[in-house]
Amino acid sequence: MDRETLRRLELLNQLKLTEEQKEEITAFFDCREKDLAVLNAIDTSQTERQVHVMPIMTVVREDIASQPFTVEELQKGAPDTDQGYWCVPRVVE
Repeated sequence: MDRETLRRLELLNQLKLTEEQKEEITAFFDCREKDLAVLNAIDTSQTERQVHVMPIMTVVREDIASQPFTVEELQKGAPDTDQGYWCVPRVVE
């Protein structure tokens, strides 16, 4: 990142950076540009394009409607029932 770009970003974001901060930021982005140059130097022409590094498998079950429990089984843990409904204490008066 050059000084002019940093100055424009400083104005755009309404920042006031010290000279030390400006040096730190430009040094940081210079390192990132060198890293990017190293990555761009790698020959990837024989590499197949990928969206994910690892293959993704979605494991899902068949969507089959079923009734695994009976009403009686489900109401075993209820404190009180009446005609297939759970009876619970009144909370709002």
